[in-house]
Amino acid sequence: MKERLKSWTLILLVASSLVQTYFLIYRLPGSDSVLTSETNYVKTESMGQEKKIENLVFPDKMLIHQGEKKHTVFYPGVTFYDLIYTRLESRSFNNFQRRSIQSADWAQIRSENEGIELSFSGGVPVSLLERVMRLTPDSVFQGETINRIWIYIDEKNAKPHALFFSARGDVVYEANQFDMTVEDIRQHVNFGENAPLYELVNNQYYIPVNDLETVQPVVYAGLFTTEQMQRNLFFDPGITRNIQEKDGSQIYTDSKRSLQIKQEQRWMSYTDPSAPGASGSSPIRDVLAAVDFVNQHGGWDASYQMKLRSSDENRTTVMFQQYYGAYPVLDTPSFRFGTISLQIQQETASVYERSLLYLKGGEQSSKKVMLPGGESLKMQLETVGKGKTIRDLTPVYQPELTNDGLKLAPEWRVTLSDGSVAEIHAVPVTTASNTTQTKPDWDTKK
Repeated sequence: MKERLKSWTLILLVASSLVQTYFLIYRLPGSDSVLTSETNYVKTESMGQEKKIENLVFPDKMLIHQGEKKHTVFYPGVTFYDLIYTRLESRSFNNFQRRSIQSADWAQIRSENEGIELSFSGGVPVSLLERVMRLTPDSVFQGETINRIWIYIDEKNAKPHALFFSARGDVVYEANQFDMTVEDIRQHVNFGENAPLYELVNNQYYIPVNDLETVQPVVYAGLFTTEQMQRNLFFDPGITRNIQEKDGSQIYTDSKRSLQIKQEQRWMSYTDPSAPGASGSSPIRDVLAAVDFVNQHGGWDASYQMKLRSSDENRTTVMFQQYYGAYPVLDTPSFRFGTISLQIQQETASVYERSLLYLKGGEQSSKKVMLPGGESLKMQLETVGKGKTIRDLTPVYQPELTNDGLKLAPEWRVTLSDGSVAEIHAVPVTTASNTTQTKPDWDTKK
């Protein structure tokens, strides 16, 4: 009897050891495995922060309509922007009704009624918006892309309205049930009472009534090395070979994938031609796969905003726009920085592009500057517009590498009707000393 008991005990110990070994090697489903096949993403060294899609979907501007043609604009990171947006995220919206865009005089409503308007340039699919706001799934607009959310008070009957505008520009969806009262909306609008006033021009864009004080920081920056990117992107970096291009760029390849490094531009481009090419891509799953890929292959060095560029049955193109404080950082042909771009095919990255420069955190210095407003800005807009219709005006940072670090120069970016852009630069504040480590009241939290 004792011998039989010892035998069974030994069998149980061996079986338990085998089970533990299995889980140590493969882990539980849904977690990272120690053994990774060549077709899967490889968990690599940490080069930046990891983010969730919820961190990457947010409005590029928040418009506060105060009635009597008075408006205020809050940008991401401004205290009142964060406060209002956090509150709106916790509100629920449901029972949507489709309406024609022609069903109301929106310009008149905007100028006469108090309200809050969220602008998502390029638009956000409803299925992604549901991840950051409490929208009850509704077949009426489930497949839509939304570029504006507008919550306002109908002053004639003291009734609140919540509207979701299609990026196509032809329809609007009204939430017939949402848990915000007239008092709730008015409280949010009151946050804009002492903020700089803006004027709506041609029902297209907003300009500040007066010059807008902001800052021009010089921030600390680092540079990813070629070796770091090789280790992050190739299953076995040891088998890659190097090809020197005529333009001076370097290409590293393992015969399947390739990594092109442009040292002068401090820019990298990774391609994987073996990514699935058959039809059947899901834009939402592809966007989530893009976020996962960046998390595992370089990470995030700052705040980024997701922009869904295009999508068809074969691939999804996603761009992540970098923000510093309130303003996006420009990516220009002369200085490649500020964006991370991917093409995703069936949840697999086929193209991955980003700058090798990254923000290390902290500022070397900063100085106050003025973005022009009012009549001065109007005159400059007439000059740069050259008779063309102006579609949008937004503040941005123009990056420039200096001996001290990365200078971020504020400027107005003017988008014209033909798609071309122009810039209007900020000017220094004329005081005895304008170098500071602080920020103006309406600038952002760092």
